[in-house]
Amino acid sequence: MIALSLEPVFRHMLQHQDYDLGIVQLVLAYNTGVGFSVGAGQPVWILVAVTAALSLALVIYGWRSAGEVPAMMTAGLALMAGGACANVIDRAVDGRVTDYFHTGWWPTFNLADAFLSVGVVLVFVGALGSGQRPVMTSPRTRPETSR
Repeated sequence: MIALSLEPVFRHMLQHQDYDLGIVQLVLAYNTGVGFSVGAGQPVWILVAVTAALSLALVIYGWRSAGEVPAMMTAGLALMAGGACANVIDRAVDGRVTDYFHTGWWPTFNLADAFLSVGVVLVFVGALGSGQRPVMTSPRTRPETSR
């Protein structure tokens, strides 16, 4: 079994050296806020509590709606939940989120942020394709339609 260790990459990046991978560069950055650094400067416990509560709500909604919404929406909700939970864990452990992908035209982000973004797109595309409105209500509370 081959083990992939990112330790040499991060050690190199800590010495303020970046990896140029073409359209994206690996650049070590830290975000003490949430998306686009909103809330930076707030106490860490507040950000962890708020983002953990939102992530838990997303997980519960995704769990309850699985099988009742289009598969694309379920996949999107799963990506969003995974990305949100990963960022909560990163923030809870380190007091900040570690970002490392840099494009030059978008703020530096990480893989969890990419999962969140792709998940949002999948939820909206799945909702539009099925004729459902992309709202955060449980499908079990929708009234039955008469036949």
